Amino acid sequence: MKFTKMHGLGNDYIYFNCFEENVANPQELSIRLSHRHFGVGGDGIVLIMPSETCDFRMRMFNADGSEGKMCGNASRCIGKYVFEKGLTDKTVLTLETLGGVKTLTLETDGKKVKSVSVDMGKAEFDSAKIPVIFEKAEVIDEPVNVAGSDWRINCVSMGNPHCVIFTDGIDNLPLSDIGPLFENHSMFPERINTEFVEIKDKTHLKMRVWERGSGETMACGTGASAAVSAAVRNGICDHDVFVTVSLLGGELSVMYRSDKTVIMKGTADFVFEGVLCDDFNQ
Repeated sequence: MKFTKMHGLGNDYIYFNCFEENVANPQELSIRLSHRHFGVGGDGIVLIMPSETCDFRMRMFNADGSEGKMCGNASRCIGKYVFEKGLTDKTVLTLETLGGVKTLTLETDGKKVKSVSVDMGKAEFDSAKIPVIFEKAEVIDEPVNVAGSDWRINCVSMGNPHCVIFTDGIDNLPLSDIGPLFENHSMFPERINTEFVEIKDKTHLKMRVWERGSGETMACGTGASAAVSAAVRNGICDHDVFVTVSLLGGELSVMYRSDKTVIMKGTADFVFEGVLCDDFNQ
């Protein structure tokens, strides 16, 4: 079974072309392949599949085998993959995900994709739809105590649930200790992705992210989108202006529009390709 390793700003997944390959047990395969010593190594696996309603369909599985609803970095990688591998000649694509239909716009140079913009859809702040168990209809700059510390949180869904926290000194945060406590907190019935965001100025945020099922990752497209959306809601950033989000793996450009839709733009890269040995795939 052939695979392709790709990353979006270091958020790395193992991609399978399911027009040609049959992945029978993606949950188990993701656990085994994601191991960085005994497998290929990655934040999970992504299946590029046919769709009855869109140009392509995406299924993505985290390193712990759980299925995710949406991944912005993986969406950009899919755009690059399908164009450069000749699965399409379109530069505007629709992608079916569990988090809704996403529109990808490819910036190309000949047969190469330089960057991909993803229409992430509308940011959802309704507590019940995220979901988050809270007494208010929205969680915007609300206090909560986790691990004996007081935090002010903002909850938003980008097709998957996020908790955004604006704080200083994120480089020194013990994220491996704090992240799991947020991820598995009882107020998040489907677990949560948590973004710790440092405000540089109105057009520049710096972020670290703890992703449910994968731990700290180098980048998160939906997380960057959630962070900018929450920043606009708190008056930190402005509508209809691209904001640079600096992550461990590089930078994304994100715009929260007046109609609540979010545009996320960034690069995607191939790393290597391979074939799973028969013994591993059994």
